[in-house]
Amino acid sequence: MSLVRTERRPRGEMNRVLVVDDEADIRELIDLTLARMGLAAECVGSVGEALAALGEGAFQLCLTDMRLPDGEGLEIVRHITEHYPQTPVAVITAYGSAENAVAALKAGAFDYLAKPVGLDQLRALVKSALRLPEGGQENDPLQSLIGDSPSMQQVRAMIEKLARSQAPIYISGESGSGKELAARLVHSRSSRSAGPFVPVNCGAIPENLMESEFFGYRKGAFTGADSDRDGFFQAANGGTLFLDEVADLPLAMQVKLLRAIQEKRVRKVGSVTEEPVDVRIICATHRNLRECVDKGSFRQDLYYRLNVIELRMPPLRERLEDIAPLVEAILRRLGGEHHPVLTSDAMRALEQYPFPGNVRELENILERALALCSGESVETDDLHLEPEECSAADGDGEGRGSETLDDYLNRLERQAILEALQKTDGNRTAAARLLGVTFRSMRYRLERLGIE
Repeated sequence: MSLVRTERRPRGEMNRVLVVDDEADIRELIDLTLARMGLAAECVGSVGEALAALGEGAFQLCLTDMRLPDGEGLEIVRHITEHYPQTPVAVITAYGSAENAVAALKAGAFDYLAKPVGLDQLRALVKSALRLPEGGQENDPLQSLIGDSPSMQQVRAMIEKLARSQAPIYISGESGSGKELAARLVHSRSSRSAGPFVPVNCGAIPENLMESEFFGYRKGAFTGADSDRDGFFQAANGGTLFLDEVADLPLAMQVKLLRAIQEKRVRKVGSVTEEPVDVRIICATHRNLRECVDKGSFRQDLYYRLNVIELRMPPLRERLEDIAPLVEAILRRLGGEHHPVLTSDAMRALEQYPFPGNVRELENILERALALCSGESVETDDLHLEPEECSAADGDGEGRGSETLDDYLNRLERQAILEALQKTDGNRTAAARLLGVTFRSMRYRLERLGIE
């Protein structure tokens, strides 16, 4: 017999919150705060009382202290996660007890609060928790993760679980494997979906501008600061901050980021006060963060703060059965309903290709093929996959040779542009149209690749 509670409260009935803390003054403070928010609180002081209350009625939220007279708050977290999965639970930890907070998040806690409890943070947490969406939504955005391979089914299931938590997420995977897409899907399925999703490429920000870009600045803080400006954290307030290529952050910035994540407060450049921010952090990098920690280029304490839960995006070569549906979806997006189709030989060539650039490279290959093919079919030659590149799938180590991935992709891009220019007698506007890019994008690519 299943022990999972599936009860729903009657329409119009007040939301109930279970508060577990052995300190009477904290219970009273939380009770009063929740009452002003129109919520009914049931306050208890031990693990045993909490489990008994859970067995007697349904709650829409649980707030529990970590240290209780008869046990640990983790017992309550695990019990709720197992038997009442629709009930979000948050923990209250002692100031500086980062290990307890991380353990609770890994056990299934929705979020955490540090003592002394800040009322602004408490209200923000409660509002966020009670907006958690129900499952089974129509127009499921997870369908944008194309493929039914076992690895992609696992990714979709993991995203569903992560969306119900506030724990920081570390998304690992090679370049082009869909890390930002996964982050956006976690955000869109979460209670923060109505808030902003702010993606930041950490490797693209000059080091001397990082602090002001992340935390904002006050007017007059430095030359050129002619007005107050918010940073990434303020822009993502109430939503999700996605830190792409987080391994590229310099050590000095890592220290400041760690404090912002731990304290949930930031100080603008030129300001003497901190301001609270309600942001969920999702980070990603194509590097191995553990190796970066071992080499000393990434702080160990920040690593453990960010890597509470890891989501691994599999490379395309590990899910070759997904290539056919990916090709169909990409061709439909690029060419419309009546797009050219790949011949069986062309599809076979793609399925034998190692895809060092993953799905992003597949998109580039198909976009180029549509621009260069003639007729209603895409032939193998239109893909411009050289034989030695395809042979890399057999594990002989050939293909790109000693080229870096960037050099390899730049070479393919240069080749496609030169062919388009040749077909249009050097007319850059016509070549851009042929390649399906804007003239401005074409001009940028010509300058970047040094094509006269």
